[in-house]
Amino acid sequence: MAKSIQMWLDEYGESHQNKTNKRIHWVCVPIIFWTAMAFIYAIPTPTAFAEISPHLNWSSIGAVLVILFYARLSVSLAVGMAAFTAFCYFTILAFDAAFTGYLVISSAVAFVIVWAAQFYGHEVEGKKPSFFKDVQYLMIGPAWLMSFIYQKVGLKY
Repeated sequence: MAKSIQMWLDEYGESHQNKTNKRIHWVCVPIIFWTAMAFIYAIPTPTAFAEISPHLNWSSIGAVLVILFYARLSVSLAVGMAAFTAFCYFTILAFDAAFTGYLVISSAVAFVIVWAAQFYGHEVEGKKPSFFKDVQYLMIGPAWLMSFIYQKVGLKY
């Protein structure tokens, strides 16, 4: 039996009870998502991609796959994650245009710092990160945060 989105979120939440760890996740999880997209964006794309669309690249393809992953669990939550993913994508484009040549190194520095913070948060929590149990939890983290936003504004996921 496949897990429901609520099952994924509840299991993820089990190792995210400590207030300090939660606060760290609110900052670090979105940055990790952004840096992962930035790394993928930096992968050179075939010329044929650009001939189809300036936005057809490995990052945009990955973004579609990410949204399909979320849609499989919750169409409603996938809408919010699609908006966040689009925000990340367009800020990556803006960053790359403003700081040409610095996207990968900047992302790498941020990635290392926020992962160190994440591990510190789990040390405070006293529990291992969920992705040690199942790598899919790397995708659940952003959805877990989005679920709190949905609850705050009264949307069902």
